[in-house]
Order: sequence, then structure tokens, then C-alpha cells
Amino acid sequence: MTDRVILHCDLNSFYASVELLDYPELRDKPVAVCGDPESRHGIILAKNEAAKKYKVQTAETVWQARKKCPDLILLPAHHVKYHDFSKKVNAIYDRFTDLVEPFSIDESWLDVTGSLHLFHTDGKGLADRIRQTIREELGLTISVGVSFNKIFAKMGSDYKKPDATTVITRENYRDLLWPLPVTDLIFVGRAAARTLGEYGIRTIGDLANFGREPLVGLLGKQGSTLFDYATGAEHAPVIPAREMPPPKSVGNGLTFPKNLVGWEALRSGVTMLSDEVAVRLRQLDMKCTTVNITVRDPNFKDISRQKPLPAPSYLAREITQAAMELLEQSWTARAPVRALTVTAQNLMPAADAAEQLSLLTPDAAPKRQKVEKIERTMDGIRDKFGKTAITPTRLQNKGHHERPIPPGPKRDVSGE
Repeated sequence: MTDRVILHCDLNSFYASVELLDYPELRDKPVAVCGDPESRHGIILAKNEAAKKYKVQTAETVWQARKKCPDLILLPAHHVKYHDFSKKVNAIYDRFTDLVEPFSIDESWLDVTGSLHLFHTDGKGLADRIRQTIREELGLTISVGVSFNKIFAKMGSDYKKPDATTVITRENYRDLLWPLPVTDLIFVGRAAARTLGEYGIRTIGDLANFGREPLVGLLGKQGSTLFDYATGAEHAPVIPAREMPPPKSVGNGLTFPKNLVGWEALRSGVTMLSDEVAVRLRQLDMKCTTVNITVRDPNFKDISRQKPLPAPSYLAREITQAAMELLEQSWTARAPVRALTVTAQNLMPAADAAEQLSLLTPDAAPKRQKVEKIERTMDGIRDKFGKTAITPTRLQNKGHHERPIPPGPKRDVSGE
């Protein structure tokens, strides 16, 4: 039986790369995208290659990043624009195969087994052609992994960056992948890695050689899954987006490089996560009726809380408000937070999300409909005319800028 040819395509420094299309003069300078450039507690969402050299990390706060890189240039995030480019990139993938499975906003799997002969003689050649097409048409770069299954293809796209193709075969996967840390294997989290480390399993090769049954004894069903991932036995199909069932929830979470402490820092994190959740809900044309937060402390202890919304919503401000109310009810400002997740649950199509009128607040539904219309109209204007076409007043008042924010004087970061 002939092996499948699976590609995993990963856009390089996606948010930062999209923003830098408007500022080519900044390409060689350290640049990061963050949710609130004016706040020292704003969260870094993405960084370019120049910023990576200073060890700037995603999910750390602005003041932490600027302690490492005082000349760091900050750009505000534009999520609608990122989703627009994601669609354009996936449309290019569709030219080469009808089996395209988005994994995230900047990653997709492609099964090109049936269409490869139309475009090239081998997977690497086709991967290079797709990389060239995206570079020429959109000005973005991708790294591509080529392999016989989805897991190894993804690990191939991570193996060498940026703008590279890595081929992982049945002949070379032991040499390339088995020496890597076990945490490089997809879905091996800190808790699993800690358990595996107690038994001397520190590399992917150690895990593969440990055996399926002993791993099941340690980790349950997850142990069997990880064994298949490490040994190349994984064979899940690439499922195109059109065949995927609608999501039951939409969540966004981050593990922060340094703990967040205080309501200002926590609100920055919650606002950024909620904004992304809201954007994704609008992209799906769905609303949620419940908001859930999960908070992890430095000792890896989690708490999870949820609450219903007064009405179905895909508005960032309402999701943020609910998440903050949950956080304030269940947390103390001085307690450090290692990780946060905001999840929209109990989803329904936006068209079916009728709101019951209240005798106490009869104008609530019309006001929400007006805000929804405004936000969708703004999304459409930015989509058509660019990000500078319209800016919400509330963002202007908070000091967001459409031009890049230059590295200012050394502010009071030392006082943190």
C-alpha cells in the first residue's frame, strides 16, 4: 500500500508578518504585536524573527518583553485582518487539493495524495511550490512538513523555521524526531512530561521504546495515543472544513512566561483572550450562552467557573465582562496566575439566537442589536478598505495607535 502524502503548513510569525506588510521598513527591527500597546501589562501576541533573538516570548507582558529588548516596537492587533489572510492562504491550499483541514488560524493540513501527480513528482517539490505561491501572492512565508501522517507532518513544519520544507519519512523519522524532547510531541503537556520524566522518559525515542502497554499503565488511553504518535502509527484522515461538525465551544488560553498578578494584569489577559474568542464566534456566525474561565496557579492547580449570559452573544465586551465577574468572584488580586483560558460554551447559530425581552430592561435587546451591527459593519469596512479606515472611539481613548509605537524612554518597568 502506497503511503499518503500529507503536508502541514504553518505561517511564520503570522500576526507580526501580516502587520509588517504595511511597515516593510521595520522588517529587520524587533517588532511585537500586542493587545494593548499602551499598557505595560498588555500581552505579547506575536513577535518577528528579530524580536525572537532577544528571547521575547508570546504571552509575556509588555514590560517583561521591553526589559529584554528596550528597542522593541509594538503594533496593535487586528484580528479581522488575520482571519482575512487566513482565508486567503487556505484558498491557495484549495488550488492544490480539496482535502484541507485547518488546525488553527495559521496552520492547516493538506492531503495531496490524490492530486500530487497534477503538480509535482514528490511532496517536497509541491511544498516548495506552495511556499513560493504564498510568498509571491501574499508576501507571507510558511514552513511545511511533509510526511506520511498528520503528526509527523506537523512536527516537520516545526523542525526548521522560518520559510523551510522538512520531509519526514519512514526511513529518517527515528534520526530526526526521536532525539527531540518528549515535550516536542504534540499533546504532551507539562503534567504528562512530569509523569514520564519520573520513569526516565525524556525524549520522543525514550517514549517509543518504553512500549505501548507500560505507557497505558502510566497515562491511560493517552499513553496509547502518544505511543502511536511517536512510532508513526497515527493514521487519522485529513478532514476538510466543510465536513467538520460545528464546534460545541470556542476557547482561547495562554500559559504566561511569568505569572500575572493584580487586576490590571489579569484584565489585560482576559480582554485579549475574550476578544479573540469573540472574533472567532463572529467568523463562525455563532453566539454563546455561557462563558467559562479556567485559572491555573503556579502549582498547576486549576479552578474552573462558568456563568450564563443574559442573552446569546458574540460581543467581546460582554464575554470580557462575564469572564472578569467570574474571576473577581473566585480569585484574589494578589494571587499569581500562571495560565488563563476563556471559553464560550453552549453555542448556537446567530440566526437562531433570539433574545427574550425583559420588562425591566426593554431597550437591552435593541441596544445589543445596534452594537452587533456596528461591530460587523466595522469589520466589513476594515476588511475592504484596510485597518486605518475606521477606529472605535473606545480604542482611541485608551491610546491605541494605527502607526507603530516607537520604543519610548525606559519607563518604570524596573519597579515591577
